[in-house]
Amino acid sequence: MNQIQRLFDIDPWKIRTTTLDKQNRRLQESLTSMGNGYMGLRGNFEETYSGDHHKGTYLAGIWYPDKTRVGWWKNGYPDYFGKVINAIDFLQMNISINDVEVDLAKQELVDFDLELNMENGVLTRSFTVVLGDAKVRFTFQRFLSIVKKELAVIKMTAECLSGEAKIQVISKLDNNVQNEDSNYEEMFWVEKERGHKEEISFLTAQTVPNNFGIEQFSITAAMKHVGNLEAQVQHDDTLEVSEQFEWQLATGETGEVEKRVVVVTSRDIPEAKQREAAAELLTTYNQSYDELYKEQSAAWAKRWELADVLIEGDDEAQQGIRYNIFQLFSTYYGEDERLNIGPKGFTGEKYGGATYWDTEAYAVPMYLALAKPEVTKNLLKYRHNQLPEAKINAQKQGLKGALYPMVTFTGIECHNEWEITFEEIHRNGAIAYAIYNYTNYTGDDSYLQKEGLEVLSEIARFWADRVHYSKRNQKYMIHGVTGPNEYENNINNNWYTNTIAAWVLKYTLESYLKHQSSATVTITKEEQEKWQDIIENMYFPEDQELGVFVQHDTFLDKDLMHASDLAPEDRPLNQKWSWDKILRSCFIKQADVLQGIYFFNDQFTYEEKKRNFEFYEPMTVHESSLSPSVHAVLAAELGKEEKSVEMYQRTARLDLDNYNNDTQDGLHITSMTGSWLAIVQGFAQMKTFNDTLSFAPFLPRKWQKYAFHINYRGRLIAVAVNEDEVTLSLKEGAPIEVTMYDQTVELADKVSVPLKKEESDV
Repeated sequence: MNQIQRLFDIDPWKIRTTTLDKQNRRLQESLTSMGNGYMGLRGNFEETYSGDHHKGTYLAGIWYPDKTRVGWWKNGYPDYFGKVINAIDFLQMNISINDVEVDLAKQELVDFDLELNMENGVLTRSFTVVLGDAKVRFTFQRFLSIVKKELAVIKMTAECLSGEAKIQVISKLDNNVQNEDSNYEEMFWVEKERGHKEEISFLTAQTVPNNFGIEQFSITAAMKHVGNLEAQVQHDDTLEVSEQFEWQLATGETGEVEKRVVVVTSRDIPEAKQREAAAELLTTYNQSYDELYKEQSAAWAKRWELADVLIEGDDEAQQGIRYNIFQLFSTYYGEDERLNIGPKGFTGEKYGGATYWDTEAYAVPMYLALAKPEVTKNLLKYRHNQLPEAKINAQKQGLKGALYPMVTFTGIECHNEWEITFEEIHRNGAIAYAIYNYTNYTGDDSYLQKEGLEVLSEIARFWADRVHYSKRNQKYMIHGVTGPNEYENNINNNWYTNTIAAWVLKYTLESYLKHQSSATVTITKEEQEKWQDIIENMYFPEDQELGVFVQHDTFLDKDLMHASDLAPEDRPLNQKWSWDKILRSCFIKQADVLQGIYFFNDQFTYEEKKRNFEFYEPMTVHESSLSPSVHAVLAAELGKEEKSVEMYQRTARLDLDNYNNDTQDGLHITSMTGSWLAIVQGFAQMKTFNDTLSFAPFLPRKWQKYAFHINYRGRLIAVAVNEDEVTLSLKEGAPIEVTMYDQTVELADKVSVPLKKEESDV
């Protein structure tokens, strides 16, 4: 197990610290990130900070196609690497006391306090600076409105505790920003317009031209200030506008300013109309600070009413699940079908801020249960809208059908690593699985009948063309792939890839035959026969003696050993070992064979699950943020409660405790669903197969109770598990039959059954 790194106190609803950790400032910034689905920013300071840090502001759907940088070009490579771009810094409020700049990297301070309130999405920070005879207490409070998506609100208070203090503030909109991950250290922004009109300052910038036919985005930010301001002066410079004001404070006196910023983009408003639109919004959003604060708190309370997972007896676990749900809903809440969920959300630049298969595999189940079906349907529409581009991706590889990208903004692949672009094609199956997941969970097959089959048929055509027939073995095979375990590249017959390819063909064929009369696609008889032949004759590597599905053809030829045998100084492998050494080892980054067993749980026996789990989990180093949740769910089903809780702890506090030593680069947003999956699908064993909703809960030893809600087929169901019983309450919707510990019960109002307690198989 890797060493954990914990910077914040344990609290059920907050993350809080009284330490300014200058050595881990980037980590603090990541952990105090916030967003509202439309925009977001890292937990940067308003005032100057000259020490090491990463200042980042990101806008949903605003990105740039950076030229792919590779040493040796190969046919089929993407032309560009798409990336979210660091956008306008609207936080800046440079502060001086008696003409000395406040810089927390240099000056001594006392009473530092930093708190992110997950209950309402408000970040509060305070500290005291002593300069000569002047002692000044600063307090900042900020939030991004989830009601008024374009609005950011920052409130600063300066209180002179002793002496006299001339406080000068220069508040800015600054678009002189660069991406840390720019391949060629480019500046991605060019100024279009800047200026001031009465009490409003504004700045408009546009992304620089590109050679790939991708639109240039333009953004406009407008700001105004409210407070007891003196000597207010406006300035502007290239890609920057500012307003300067000051207070002359005696002991006991206070200066206060509220900074309101509105940001609009060309995704919604043409550049020519942005300045006017931003100014109008600033004027319209004219409630007092207290009113905006109450509105924000009420909107978050409404979200928590459905989404909250209550845990009694373990505040670490409670803080972890709430933190993850908070960051997920800060990133995506389903309002815009043009958007998806980036692995880092608004918290950093790693992974380019693009869409991965993480959404379909890990985010869809949670959003199905905690949001309206339309939210998940928007995620499906996102992929359907990009079907033409997915077909282009397949054509670039010389194949038929559609190959959905590993990394994308538009549907065109824009990842620049060959083992990902060319080989990690199992991602194609996750897109199809999400359609099945939505249909299976909601019982609504209207999407499947038309748009779903349009996507499924093209993915099936890809798999039918990508397989080859081995005359020697008289089986269909898939060579040259990277499975979910990215610590192996260019392998043959990855069990998971072969399994999901055959499943896609089977599911597509069955769905087409069932809905042929309403389908908008045609699958020819010749195709049907070919697909059926592949389904019946796909090769699945298996070892009869061990009784396991073999991860790929030569996996058992490796030097097999347990991850527990690794020296602590070797972990994490991806930061300590050469890539060559990793690829030759038996160590598994994340669930691979077990990913398939998790997806298709009802198709395997208990013994098959147990043997494969006990064979593969000990070799798994869990260095992917996506890994712990799958293992937590399967471990719970197998009665391995201690392992299940360990994996929950890892996924729930992956970022809060920096398990993988990389959270400073940004949070692991899409894998944050794992903590919810671990509790709901793991501890509570919620499953839905064959139109049956079932539960088989256990209660972790340290916990006294846990409770959550789910939406399911037009019903709202509350689930509570304590030391004695499991209680289901039907809050909304018609009565339904539910299976509890393999017994059918009628849920019309409330049902309680004794908690089943078994000896844990650790």
